[in-house]
Amino acid sequence: MTTETMQTAAVVGSGYMGGGIAQVLALAGLRVGLADQDYETAQRNYERLVSQAVILEQDGMFAAGSAEKIRHNLWVPESLEQAVADVDYVTEAVPEVLEIKLTMLARIAASCRADTVIGTNTSAIPIETLSQVVTNPERFLGVHWMNPAPFIPGVEIIPATRTSEQTVIAAEKLMLRLGKIATRVSDSPGFVANRLQFALYREAVDMLESGVATAEQIDAVVSSTFGFRLALFGPIAIADMAGLDVYAGAYTTLEKAYGEKFRAPALMTEAVEAGHLGVKSGSGLRGINPADVPALVAYRERAYAALAELRRKLGPAPGL
Repeated sequence: MTTETMQTAAVVGSGYMGGGIAQVLALAGLRVGLADQDYETAQRNYERLVSQAVILEQDGMFAAGSAEKIRHNLWVPESLEQAVADVDYVTEAVPEVLEIKLTMLARIAASCRADTVIGTNTSAIPIETLSQVVTNPERFLGVHWMNPAPFIPGVEIIPATRTSEQTVIAAEKLMLRLGKIATRVSDSPGFVANRLQFALYREAVDMLESGVATAEQIDAVVSSTFGFRLALFGPIAIADMAGLDVYAGAYTTLEKAYGEKFRAPALMTEAVEAGHLGVKSGSGLRGINPADVPALVAYRERAYAALAELRRKLGPAPGL
């Protein structure tokens, strides 16, 4: 199966996450069957997705004609089995409970064609674990979307040991066709996005519990400082631009205060000891070409200014 021939799809799990994925697939022109624990749930969510698309189109967040395209390309089969019976691609987006996912994936694999590509939207469960119930596991992989699916550009692509390279490439090309940024990552619990996201959340709640700051203060600091930068650059690039020697000094203080969990990463320490401090010395963990540094810095300043202006235009989030 190649992405060019993919014309039909099914989404199993029609809630907020699965529904958003279904909208994106439908907007790309695929005929998408929407399935859930029963027909009535899927039908209610179909109606919600169409109504939501109308509002998003009116607000200029979806292109003109999007609501009608979603209305036309989505449909609600009578059962999960009917939804996946003869489609090119299936997304599983049921709750993040191992037993539920295993049950649903076994039903999907038993009911679809042998060449149907099956992607699970698990947030953290290893793909290898889930692959055990999938027949023809070479066509199975993780395709991890972020909420809200129509607007977050990144998707993680996670192959298991038996996933074929053809399947991975087909999934990557399909995401490109959908307008997404697909990044292939290894199969480890939490993958990349949620391992980082949940590490940050745990530290934030630790500070809240210990009285370091209120929830409002923590969120304000993150969203207006380093979180602001993360909208444009990843943490490794940010460190290279700041200077790894600066990070090393901060880790010394943090480890004294909070113990081993804030010990400086060995890879970073080795780079500092070798004089590789980031862009200031011509190299760092991202290996940025020194010739690109002036253009990178200029881009960074323009991007930060544009993002700051966007935040001013949007104003504060209601209720926060």
